[in-house]
Amino acid sequence: MSSAELSAGQGLLLEIVNMEGVVWAGPVRVVTVPGAEGAFGVLRGHTPLLTRLREGFVHLETPQGERISIYVSGGFVESQPHAVTVLADTAVRSADLDAARADAARQEAASVLHSELAGIDHALIQAELAHAAAQWAHELRGSSRNGSR
Repeated sequence: MSSAELSAGQGLLLEIVNMEGVVWAGPVRVVTVPGAEGAFGVLRGHTPLLTRLREGFVHLETPQGERISIYVSGGFVESQPHAVTVLADTAVRSADLDAARADAARQEAASVLHSELAGIDHALIQAELAHAAAQWAHELRGSSRNGSR
């Protein structure tokens, strides 16, 4: 989608950022985000909004019709009439998720979370645990649709 098409009212710009940098950025037709009060969709011209994100998946559709899902563990979303910005604690493209790695990470994060070691950053461990759990759940959903396991 060109800037001329965006100017003509045919989409909006989306940017998804985590603490490490930009996870996804570009033009979209529509984006659905897991808001604190429930999931909501955003099209061009949406009323300005700033709200918290809950754990879940951001679903977007590109101008070419490609559908992409990105897991977020929380954060904030800002919607403007021509742009949406997602500031996520954790954000990972679903294509980058791996079931075995996710389960191992979930188990490790849970183990560390429950240990009584001094100086542990519990907020970081909880974010890692939520991220691993989402990866594991996503892989389970995908394999049940494919008839495996």
